Amino acid sequence: MTPPSFDRLVDEYLSVRRGLGFDLETPEWQLRDFASYVDRIGHSGPLTIALAVEWAQSSQSSNPAQAARRLAAVRQFARHRALFDPATEVPPVGLLGRLPRRPPPHIYTEAEVARLLRQASRLLPRHGLRPATYVAYFSLLVSTGLRLSEACRLTTDAVDLVNGILVIRETKFRKSRLVPLHPSTTQALARYADRRDACRAASQSEHFFRTEHSLRLTRDAVEKTFSRIKQRLGWTGHGRARDPRIHDLRHSFITKRLLRWYQDGADVDRKMLALATYVGHAKVTDTYWYCTAVPELLACTSQRFERFAHRALERPS
Repeated sequence: MTPPSFDRLVDEYLSVRRGLGFDLETPEWQLRDFASYVDRIGHSGPLTIALAVEWAQSSQSSNPAQAARRLAAVRQFARHRALFDPATEVPPVGLLGRLPRRPPPHIYTEAEVARLLRQASRLLPRHGLRPATYVAYFSLLVSTGLRLSEACRLTTDAVDLVNGILVIRETKFRKSRLVPLHPSTTQALARYADRRDACRAASQSEHFFRTEHSLRLTRDAVEKTFSRIKQRLGWTGHGRARDPRIHDLRHSFITKRLLRWYQDGADVDRKMLALATYVGHAKVTDTYWYCTAVPELLACTSQRFERFAHRALERPS
């Protein structure tokens, strides 16, 4: 009997894990690449440590931690396979080094966002739909903090331009939510929708964001486009905590919202519960994880603590 292909085994694993509520967007493309690699080299038999390490180290990335991340994705898959095939070898933790702690994300300035959108408007074809699509897409990420996949999967019926609400359906942990939009965001999306619908060359699709040649934006296409824009802008990790990433727009949205609340003297603890719901987090601690100690935020918190300490000293003993 011919053993099932690794591609099929990956499908089964993803189905089981997603049935438990896991999104697995990044592990999916990693494991699909692993399955393709296994088929390409003609491997037959169970998953072995040597096979997993060989694939993990085949990455073209200059980041030394990338191999450890890739191996971690295969490790989870191997643990699952070991339940069905005792000959499966599970790579031990730390085999290619420990996974590094999260480096501080890059928090975009208003000027950087403006440069990003200006460069997106210059994408080819210069007067086609693609530039307008990416300007609208990046603008939505900036103004709502949506996950990349959530914005990519938006359908036209999920974008209520009359009431200014997005319907985000079954995203991470299979949860759905409503995302109210600022009037300026709603107006910008409406202008894009008019431009899209007037473009005769645009692909006919149910998805809100699309181009002349694509029925929808994909994460891979978005990442590649952002990478090209970043190159043109000369954005690197020099002088920053890290290379700016598109996912840092989510970090920036949450951090700047927290900063605004501190500046307004709001009850931040109560507001954070609402923010966690808005960005689709199951726990408020997940939202705090996205916060970054930018100088402006540190200044606000230190001023609040100073006022608190001053009031404490004034109280009668």
